[in-house]
Amino acid sequence: MLLGLLFWAIVTLADGIFVGQGVGSDALAAINIAAPLFQISTGIAMMFGSGASIVAAIHLSQGNKKAACINVTQAVIVATVLMLLVAALVYAFPREVAFMFGGSERLMPYIIDYLYYVMPALIFCIISIIGVFIVRLDGSPNFAMIANAVGSVVNIILDWFFIFPCGMGIKGAAVGTSIACGVSAVMAIYYLLCRAKTLRLYRLKLSRTSLKLTMRNVGYMIKVGFSTFIGETALSCMMIVGNFMYMSRLGEDGVAAYSVACYTFPLVFMFGSAVAQSALPIISYNHGTHNSLRIRRTFRLSVVVATLCSLPIVAFGMFFCQPLIRCFLSPSVPAYQIAVDGFPLFSLSFIFFSLNLVLIGYYQALEQARASTLFMALRGYLLIVPSFLLLPSLIGDSGLWLAVPLSEALTFMCICIYLVAKRI
Repeated sequence: MLLGLLFWAIVTLADGIFVGQGVGSDALAAINIAAPLFQISTGIAMMFGSGASIVAAIHLSQGNKKAACINVTQAVIVATVLMLLVAALVYAFPREVAFMFGGSERLMPYIIDYLYYVMPALIFCIISIIGVFIVRLDGSPNFAMIANAVGSVVNIILDWFFIFPCGMGIKGAAVGTSIACGVSAVMAIYYLLCRAKTLRLYRLKLSRTSLKLTMRNVGYMIKVGFSTFIGETALSCMMIVGNFMYMSRLGEDGVAAYSVACYTFPLVFMFGSAVAQSALPIISYNHGTHNSLRIRRTFRLSVVVATLCSLPIVAFGMFFCQPLIRCFLSPSVPAYQIAVDGFPLFSLSFIFFSLNLVLIGYYQALEQARASTLFMALRGYLLIVPSFLLLPSLIGDSGLWLAVPLSEALTFMCICIYLVAKRI
């Protein structure tokens, strides 16, 4: 799981580096404006993927393989249809979407160019992410990793080819991403149709009773996985609110500097999400068999691993960030110095973010949807917006960079208080 996510994190970094060096800081800022759509797509996929994974794991622990296959098939179909509806809205109202996410007239040509060609990637991303969840649960984590790796390598090669030799600009980055996501989606579907051991796609009926059961199952998967959706769209909330605040105080150069922080966030998400999602099927399965000892051991191990993984990233962000920033931005542009001054402050959020993902994933795996959703909403919406609005007015532009660390730290404190109260 960690290696699979590592490939996608490298793709994200490479994409930002190619755009920043090959097109310019305005193009980098434009992608940051459009980036919340990736979070929405990933949020839908993670919600159905984690929800179906939890429900299917419990069915498998009880020997009901048919129900597990039906659940994962329903997850793939319904999530894809939802994303098709989102894509239709974006194609119909691209300027409105761009302004809603914090865009400006100066960035508009880049944003619209990127949106038109990247939307297929978001649809393929749904199939790929849910497929990876199912493939791992089916006992083939290596194939899931290979699917991510192949898509990642294709993406890096095509991004470089379309941006530099072909001179396609920001459109080239979008086309390369769409083709690469399509490759990963095809590999996931191939596995589910041809290589699956237990969890394969199941032919659904279209009778009224079957549709009612589908809606019931989908509703339960959404309930179980909704905290993951909140968590993913929380990143989009962080980007949207941040884009507006950076634009209002520092202009397009501020958004370009902020985009460097947003591009590095997948590295942190990679470690936290890898630990949380790897623990999820273990905890869910043992929850179904009432093995509380294994649940506790898995939980404690996941907390330790998340801490050990995130500490080096925090240290790098605080003390050695300039070489990383130079990969995205030329030292000659104003956005570079803005990023150098603020990135060490932003890095303080990394350890709290990783631990929050693991702790919230624990409650999700135990089917405690209310607690996991509450904590996700707390860190993603209820604290991040006030932090962005209040801190800059209190301590100046440094408050822009400290808003995310503050919201993550406060959420971590709330979860720890809840854990102590429950004596876990």
